[in-house]
Amino acid sequence: MPVKSDLPVRVASAIVMLVIAGVAIWRGGAVLQGFVAVVGLGIFAEYVGLAAKIAPDPARMAAAVITGAVYVSWATLALGLMPVPLLIGVVGLVVCTDVGAYFAGRAIGGPKIAPAISPSKTWAGLAGGMAAAAFWTTAFALFVSYAVSAMSPTGPGLDDAFSNTRIGLAALTGAGLAIAAQAGDFYESWLKRRAGVKDSSRIIPGHGGLFDRFDGLLPVAIIVGTTWAVTEWAASGGTRS
Repeated sequence: MPVKSDLPVRVASAIVMLVIAGVAIWRGGAVLQGFVAVVGLGIFAEYVGLAAKIAPDPARMAAAVITGAVYVSWATLALGLMPVPLLIGVVGLVVCTDVGAYFAGRAIGGPKIAPAISPSKTWAGLAGGMAAAAFWTTAFALFVSYAVSAMSPTGPGLDDAFSNTRIGLAALTGAGLAIAAQAGDFYESWLKRRAGVKDSSRIIPGHGGLFDRFDGLLPVAIIVGTTWAVTEWAASGGTRS
């Protein structure tokens, strides 16, 4: 008997999540900050739930909780502080990575990356995720450059956007961040494998828990958010603005 595809449920859940996130981003301010904080707390709660199934004693449980608190809070703080355009870029990159990896992995298959940790992850899927992320980052960089050119006296121009965008660097950055997103996915898969569970929870139909859905976003948020903060700090001469 053929296995029923979970794609329709996954797509429907993804649309609902995107709508909720989109409304939070559109409202901005306290609504966006609150949304990010709630998601972060939910992820941390699921992280602790996994740790409770893994840690053999209170000391290791405490170490796991501290590790999870640093990991999740760092990413949450980065997402909450970065400018909205950058937040959209980061979320879009992770979504594109997931979509590219999903469809490339299903269509091509092939050798697994680490079957003992995540049996469904293939090298073809990783390549598909990297390609999709590279495309997104390049397109996003071009869009931002075009929007900036629109504020010039001569008005918007595609030529200016292309000439002011380092397309190769944008593509390489996207591909590299896709690897980071996949590393976050593998980390959560490793935790679930040790905990002996399939999903971190069942809160999202077709996706499992919040940690399942946002595992790849955490490391990307840390990398991008920290880089942005350091760049802003350096640009201000090492002083807080």
